[in-house]
Amino acid sequence: MAGESRTAVVDLGSNSFRLVVFAAGDGWWRRTDEIYEPVRIGEGLGASGELGEEPMERALRTIDVFTHFCAATGIAAADVEAVATSAIREATNGPAFVERARAASGLDIRVISREEEARLGYLAAVNSTTLNDGIVLDLGGGSLQLVRTEDRHATALESWRLGAVRMTERFLADGEPASRKDLDKLSAHVATKLERADWLPDAGRRLIGIGGTIRNLATATCRAAGLPAIGVQGHVITLDALDDVIERLAALPAHERGSVSGIKPARADIVLAGAVTVRTMIAQAGLEGMETTEAGLREGMFFDRHLKGDPPLFDDVRVASVRNLAVQYRVDPKHTRHVAQLALGLFDDLAEARLHGGDPVERELLWAAAMLHDIGVAVDYDDHHKHTRYLILNAGLPGYSPSEVALIAQATRYHRKGMPDPGFLSSLFDDEARARLLRLSTLLRLGEDLERSRDQLVRTVNVTVDDHDVTLTLAVDGPGDASVPRWAARREVELFALAFDGARMTVN
Repeated sequence: MAGESRTAVVDLGSNSFRLVVFAAGDGWWRRTDEIYEPVRIGEGLGASGELGEEPMERALRTIDVFTHFCAATGIAAADVEAVATSAIREATNGPAFVERARAASGLDIRVISREEEARLGYLAAVNSTTLNDGIVLDLGGGSLQLVRTEDRHATALESWRLGAVRMTERFLADGEPASRKDLDKLSAHVATKLERADWLPDAGRRLIGIGGTIRNLATATCRAAGLPAIGVQGHVITLDALDDVIERLAALPAHERGSVSGIKPARADIVLAGAVTVRTMIAQAGLEGMETTEAGLREGMFFDRHLKGDPPLFDDVRVASVRNLAVQYRVDPKHTRHVAQLALGLFDDLAEARLHGGDPVERELLWAAAMLHDIGVAVDYDDHHKHTRYLILNAGLPGYSPSEVALIAQATRYHRKGMPDPGFLSSLFDDEARARLLRLSTLLRLGEDLERSRDQLVRTVNVTVDDHDVTLTLAVDGPGDASVPRWAARREVELFALAFDGARMTVN
């Protein structure tokens, strides 16, 4: 796309090394490539205090791959940001390793402090969720960071050597099935260390978790609950669900824990210690669960570089997510904005007439669906309503819950034809969500019908309600002929009646 810039972010973590490429332009950004390698550079660090030769060799080979990838794909050195975290930061031979890596690769590696690591995790979480007041938990291989947020700002940042690799080596190193005694020892150790964060019980009722171990646990709890595979952004891991996963993992030797659905084999040996650490922290804060974000330190670095402000934050994460996706797929902005205006006008007028409750969240979901309803045309016009649903579900909408994403996606799926139904997403729909889907689909379809000729001819719609008789009178610009939008809207009479308790719609 025109005006596109690319940034490569290299995260040299204690457990894994990762290179992520972000592309960005005017009003949009996306991840375009990623290389992941479970280097385990922190292996044995807890016992020796230094990086082992074999882990360092694995690390250097991976850094070499990253360097050649950036050169081959034309990413300039000035656009590569490389940071090292807990293991390299704390090892006695960490500085020597960094110099060795720099000399071998030419990569400008920056070792970040605990506080900076926590801050980048905070930026990732607060720019990918609607968190205002609460806690951000970032669990890596070597360390655990907690950040208290108040009004979206970080007010306390702390770090502990409680990473999943460290806790595994200290408490579950034999790789055998874990006894209750083993797990209790680990949990007691974490609880004791976290005592200094005496602000936890007063930090709010929301906890956002980031990191590969947490994403694995979220996927495992989603699979266990039979939820659709649409990612884990916004998924809430409850204590009960986490306890079930811990019980299943503990019953297996480490090399078999990857057989638990949702757990990656490369993380199987450390995920149990990570799960117990997370579970202890949730309980310590007096919470019932933890919300997941798919963003991580890499996204935090990208946001730090590309967003304005101090701290660099999106003004509204939900609005930014929708606009980002719309711009990426080059929708016709005049058309989509006008569909949104017409649909929202109908929503407001019907709420005023008490044909529905006028929930502001439902109104926001309608706006999102209207702004995105045509992105599937980027794939093909035929079945573009189905392509739109696919893109929404797979690209994701940070800031929206999984059930809200499902509603938006299904509303766009039915913006042309068909009887709105949750389909394969039904496990995310309760009775109220099903009724909401019917209303959203109807209003979106009417907005599209009234803008069917894509010329913004229908300026507004005057709605009058007499008992259950609803009349839509089209107000047009100039002497234009409204026969096309009138014809299109009249096809929705039966759907309108289903969505609005039997109301009889007439279009004039």
